[in-house]
Amino acid sequence: MPARRKARKRALDVLYEADVRDLPPVEVLANYVQRIAAPHPEHLPYAVGLVEGVASHMARIDELIASYAEGWTLERMPVIDRNLARIAVHELLYADEIDDAVAISEAVELAKQMSTDDSPRFLNGILARIADYTKH
Repeated sequence: MPARRKARKRALDVLYEADVRDLPPVEVLANYVQRIAAPHPEHLPYAVGLVEGVASHMARIDELIASYAEGWTLERMPVIDRNLARIAVHELLYADEIDDAVAISEAVELAKQMSTDDSPRFLNGILARIADYTKH
């Protein structure tokens, strides 16, 4: 698994736990990092940056997801899909070094592995519309 995909998976783990337990993502992140044995994996800083970025821009990210998720509310989405979308939207908006197509395809790939059969198509549609809206 490529390093950034591992980082996205770790970020998803943290955001999922925070979402399910209704805790601040940075609090869950701090506990998560403490549990990782040293030496820390080289992809950890990117995962930390994703969680911190999503947490600091959560209102804007959720607003965009809710606007483009036709017929779905954030609360109705599967927790994994909601948090994969948050990671991808963060990368679309705030990670200039990540191509939009890469952010979308990484979310879709993780959805194929971890979510429902309909999730990859659902996420691809939402994220493609958001990417079109946010063209740099």
